Amino acid sequence: QVQPVESGGGLVQAGGSLRLSCAASGRTFSSYAMGWFRQSPGKEREFVAVISGSGRTTYYADSAKGRFTISRDNASNTVFLRMNSLKPDDTAVYYCAAGPLVTRLAELYDRWGQGTQVTVSS
Repeated sequence: QVQPVESGGGLVQAGGSLRLSCAASGRTFSSYAMGWFRQSPGKEREFVAVISGSGRTTYYADSAKGRFTISRDNASNTVFLRMNSLKPDDTAVYYCAAGPLVTRLAELYDRWGQGTQVTVSS
């Protein structure tokens, strides 16, 4: 089992960039799909991006396409989310999750981090 821990959140101006990291303990990291989700106050948790264990397959939410890039380094048990051209609507707590499937469905992920706050000012 892996346990994700997110880092890299913060305050950024609209149009700026951030890179989130998710370090996951456990020897079987490369066998897990890793997903990023986000949740803002009063809204449900929503899918952002997912990457397969090998890193060869990725999927993005429409809101993330062209602006966000998910990647992973299995040698260091880390997954990244590079976010460019940030908008105030991207403000949320961002969560990293590990699961057996490459999926947008949050309920199919087994392990979740505690989240990192991203705030985009206008």
